[in-house]
Amino acid sequence: MPTIRPRSPSPSEGARSSKRQKLNEADDTSAFVPDLFEQATVKKLADAYEASEPYKHAVLDRLVDDDLLKKVKDEILGELRFAEKETDIYKVHQTGDLASLNYLTPEQLTLFPSLLRLRNALYSTPFRRFVRGVTGCGPLSGTQQDMSSNSYRQGCHLLNHDDVIGTRRVSYILYLPLSGSGSTDWKDEWGGALELYPVLPPVEGQLPEPDTKPSKRVPPAWNQFVFFEVQPGHSFHSVEEVVVALGEDKEGRQRLSVSGWFHMAKPGEEGYEEDRERDRTERLASSLEQLSASPPIALKPYPSPLPIFIPSTPFTESELIFLSSYLNPVYLQPRSLTLLSQQFTKDSSLSLKDILSEALAEKLDAALRQKDAADCLGPDRQCRIPAHSAGEGNGWVLAGPPHKLRYCVLDPSAALPPAKTIDGETASATTLLRSLQDDLLPSPAFRAWLGLVTSLVPLNHNVIARRFRPGLDYTLAQADEEEARLDVTLSLTPQPHPKAKPAQTKVDKKGKGKTVEKETEEEEMGGWESCAWGGWESYMAPHEGEEDPAVYRSSGGSRSKGVNGTSERANGQDHAGKEEVKEPQDKLLEDGDIDAPEEGDEEQAEDEEDEEGFEIAEEDREAYEEALAMEAADRAANGDGPAENGEEGEDAEEDYEDETGTLLTQPASFNGLLIVLRDPKLMYFVKYVSAAAEGSRWDVCGEWQIGELEEDDGEEQAGES
Repeated sequence: MPTIRPRSPSPSEGARSSKRQKLNEADDTSAFVPDLFEQATVKKLADAYEASEPYKHAVLDRLVDDDLLKKVKDEILGELRFAEKETDIYKVHQTGDLASLNYLTPEQLTLFPSLLRLRNALYSTPFRRFVRGVTGCGPLSGTQQDMSSNSYRQGCHLLNHDDVIGTRRVSYILYLPLSGSGSTDWKDEWGGALELYPVLPPVEGQLPEPDTKPSKRVPPAWNQFVFFEVQPGHSFHSVEEVVVALGEDKEGRQRLSVSGWFHMAKPGEEGYEEDRERDRTERLASSLEQLSASPPIALKPYPSPLPIFIPSTPFTESELIFLSSYLNPVYLQPRSLTLLSQQFTKDSSLSLKDILSEALAEKLDAALRQKDAADCLGPDRQCRIPAHSAGEGNGWVLAGPPHKLRYCVLDPSAALPPAKTIDGETASATTLLRSLQDDLLPSPAFRAWLGLVTSLVPLNHNVIARRFRPGLDYTLAQADEEEARLDVTLSLTPQPHPKAKPAQTKVDKKGKGKTVEKETEEEEMGGWESCAWGGWESYMAPHEGEEDPAVYRSSGGSRSKGVNGTSERANGQDHAGKEEVKEPQDKLLEDGDIDAPEEGDEEQAEDEEDEEGFEIAEEDREAYEEALAMEAADRAANGDGPAENGEEGEDAEEDYEDETGTLLTQPASFNGLLIVLRDPKLMYFVKYVSAAAEGSRWDVCGEWQIGELEEDDGEEQAGES
């Protein structure tokens, strides 16, 4: 007779859960290279991490099983869509957040088995424990997954920053660089290296700032993994521009990666520490605010004493003689100044071309090209990324810090050249720029010119000559919080020489080639003018409520608004929102309000000018009238007239205001002048100059504290605005 015994109890739910967890952990660990989680491996990496410079970081030559990584690469390229994103701080092709894989249907998930396995493995308990063991950081969240795939192709870059946002605790990058034709042998000269920056000795009461140059480069390599703890004011890094062309291969040459962050543990997760999270989150927010804030630039007063400044006061004879040695005579004519003032009053900005005299412009063009060639920053560089020390010395020093800006400036400790050196036939670029920086823009005569053009009272000022080297320099978006400023930028970037197109061949019906003509044609100017080389100057309305500063820095749009934040008719704008550089007297006529002088009107014009105390010199009248006629013809050719339906135009502007915060974008030009009345909190920056540029972006820029005329007991006085 069979013996009856009680049935064994079923495994508890806890036991089943523990078994599933062990199976999942086994699958997660199998995604990585062997021995990664061994105690000896972790200790070796932790020791190297502690000793690393310029701040603690780890570099693993191999992380993931190679077969798995190849499948991940195939799924990324075959199934994910990359969107090109460009702001002041980066240009990159990026997928969406891969945490969104959680929301796909089972059918959709079958497209990403390897990518899903990699993501789950990276945020698994064993790997998070491994990261903590190497870095010594606090608990990491497994539920907050923050990762994406990035493709850095030719021209892509990421400028200096420290990754301090929200609850980020550890940054990581897994490299999958592609060299074309199935190869993964990335060449160092193609760019894309991770650059790590040391910090300078901190100033008491302030966060440390990064040095202007990185002290370590980590070139990308297949299956290489880099990670480091996010440290406010310490973990400064950037991604070098990729300079190699993508090519026509299916995969192409691109710096592909999977990157993201481990965040602090969340409530309910193992190791969550409420007090520590609150303290750290507040500290991170505070550091981000300090890094983003820019203290007002120290301004210099004009020599004292000065007479009461009235913007409408005509030039004195000495002022006119001084300005004539620098400026195009067209811009010194009273009628021109009156029309420019009207235009500035309407738009709060002016963009002028050929501002300097022809003789001075020719000297500058030749000298600046020669300077670039001497510093190996000219066209012969063939798009290679220059050394960070390029252009230093011989009267030039680097300005920073690079998490806000980087460019070369004239060494303030260098000896000043003797007066009138700009008259020499062989004056150097340094001498010419120093004269513009120290003599022209800060002069009382140029102050008088600004007053006539803007109807404002320029007060204290700061002027600086800048050199933005290709592949290295930029400024990031910043704003002055307190008061409006008048910005003046004298753009001096030599433009590419026109290139001849090859002779065209016409093919007849029989397919035989027959040369039609051998004459060459000038190619349309590209590079600077098209903004393909970067270096453009941009003004943007402030954005509120964005957690990531990189979000509000995004620029674009198809039209421009007035720089004071009010909507203005798009004047001289192309489809990309880039402001057209104007010829002399351009933008003086607006919507037919002021007509170009016609024959028979000269006496009337002279009478009007006499009433104002102005007179156009007879020898300049022909050039003046020709410029006005050219402007009118250009306006007619581009259909730049008033809208037929005013209400529709206003509605279009309202729609536009919702699309973009970009108010004005100005390409780098030669011998151009941009004047902008910048309201408080208005963002502005100069875009990173690409290594593809054939030379440096040069300018002399200044900003002025401004006042306006106030009436006091019947007398006009200048008051601070």
